[in-house]
Amino acid sequence: MTASSTDVQDLLRRMFDALSACDEAALAEVIHPDATNREAVREPLACRGRGPAAFVATARWLATAHSGLRWEVREVVQEGDLVVAHTTMSGRQTGPFHVHTADGAIETVFPATGRAFAAPQTHWLRLVDGMVVEHWANRDDMGMAKQLGWVPPGPVYLAKMVLATRRARAAA
Repeated sequence: MTASSTDVQDLLRRMFDALSACDEAALAEVIHPDATNREAVREPLACRGRGPAAFVATARWLATAHSGLRWEVREVVQEGDLVVAHTTMSGRQTGPFHVHTADGAIETVFPATGRAFAAPQTHWLRLVDGMVVEHWANRDDMGMAKQLGWVPPGPVYLAKMVLATRRARAAA
């Protein structure tokens, strides 16, 4: 059975609100216990598991780098159990953003710039029993990186990146 358009809109609103709030209880209402996030391959290992705990780990990872993080849903398309949401993710980078390797080690750290960003994203969600069981996305990471001043990196920012990466690796 396919969920109605209103049900899907409500599910997306609840999911993105719960991600913004890092609310595991609210995520447990919309994220299937066996759900997987295909985008977690460059995130900390805790984000690569299954179910609401892994999704809240992703939310917390994003929140360590970005304050005021939110998603505005622009359009939604549904076909069967597949839902596509065109969104804009926005916030301000107020903390370091860590990128991880396949084995979970810290690969690169982008120090906080204090800059705001708004970047388009498309989220693909597979639903089972009215809950998200699979997620993947297409994001404008380059556009976000330009808004945040990560690219092109000036010499001072590049030096800050090297130092932040060294410090994070030493602390891990």
